[in-house]
Amino acid sequence: MAWDFSTDPEFQEKLDWMAQFVRNEIWPLETLWGELDFDGLMSAIEPLRVEVKRQGLWAAHLDPELGGQGFGQVKLGLMHEILGTSPIAPFAFGNAAPDSGNSEILALAGTAEQQDRYLHPLLSGDLRSAFSMTEPHTAGSDPTLLETSAIKDGDEWVINGRKWFSTNGSIADFLIVMAVTDPDARSHQRASMFIVDADTPGVTIMRDVPTMEHPWESFGRYGNHAEIAYENVRVPAQALLGAQGAGFLIAQQRLYPGRIHHCMRWLGVAGRAFDMLCERALYREVHGGVLAKQQTIQNWIADSAAELQAARLMTLHAAWKMDTQGVLAARQEIATIKFYGARVLHDVIDRALQAHGSLGYSTDMPLEAMYRYARAARIYDGPDEVHRASVARQILHGYQAPADGVPSQHIPTRREAARQKFAELLEAATAND
Repeated sequence: MAWDFSTDPEFQEKLDWMAQFVRNEIWPLETLWGELDFDGLMSAIEPLRVEVKRQGLWAAHLDPELGGQGFGQVKLGLMHEILGTSPIAPFAFGNAAPDSGNSEILALAGTAEQQDRYLHPLLSGDLRSAFSMTEPHTAGSDPTLLETSAIKDGDEWVINGRKWFSTNGSIADFLIVMAVTDPDARSHQRASMFIVDADTPGVTIMRDVPTMEHPWESFGRYGNHAEIAYENVRVPAQALLGAQGAGFLIAQQRLYPGRIHHCMRWLGVAGRAFDMLCERALYREVHGGVLAKQQTIQNWIADSAAELQAARLMTLHAAWKMDTQGVLAARQEIATIKFYGARVLHDVIDRALQAHGSLGYSTDMPLEAMYRYARAARIYDGPDEVHRASVARQILHGYQAPADGVPSQHIPTRREAARQKFAELLEAATAND
């Protein structure tokens, strides 16, 4: 089956417009990131949102009946490559995480009442959301170990547990919470999803967790990673999102396309760093000439270009396979791009920062922030080691050990078989004579 990542001329015009719009209108606002509170920043970009909606590119990941475009993953991937160049761009285009992923969950599994109450206000920007799954005392790479519980009590569910890295948790209006509803069920059927209003009694925001990417807790005003206690939190039966026990299935429907979008955004970030590397090479004088004349810098540029191209083609192939064959058929490709794309992101930024020396290490350039952002890519959406193991297992399913224990390419064995075959052919030729 031929791979086809081409886009129609009309959509290419949209991509060209996006690239120019993000560079000219959004990049200049990045210096306000961290200086304004979230409401101030959103007010600053409101005119940009109006223009995005006029172009028909608002919340493009959703179906048309929900105000989106119904784009497939290849088109969405190409859009996210552009949006990834700026941390502000996703807010201007209505697909900032985690609201974008949560809107997909509500679109997929929400009842009409849930969509009216939460999804539509979320899309209009009147509400903010958080996805609350990861726990501090269980491995995030194995969500079957979740301990947070939800027990049915009459017409209500009672939720108890502790979560952290609930992005936006401290500023969210509602949270989508994963909790175990049937501890004795099969591992992937133990948990369910619930919509919990943030002001529900028993929901306590413990703190915003400072990270390498955002080491200052005050960044929580933009939506950092909150630690949250759920203590006897009572929600109505109607708060159940999707079927009971379907939490993992729904989460996977959210995470698989999300990983494609992550990887394309990483390409956008890495591509911007690559541009800075090449620019630096042409103007920085050192040892009697510009950096571009140094073989090490030439190697960095060539290696970065090759790695970016490889990661881009791999990611678009994963998106194409998901579009044409479905989520399950693309699992191996998606896992592969997750760990490979994270490595390329880090390595390209690292080279660009090194080429800029102390300037790159300073906050006068965006490279140091990119570098901190890149380190998280190897952990978010599952650590790279888990994805590598998953890819290896899927590949090995297509092989089998030889029954006699002799490798299929064992040269002495093949030589003996070749001699026997040659003897048979010779005997047949002699008989014909």
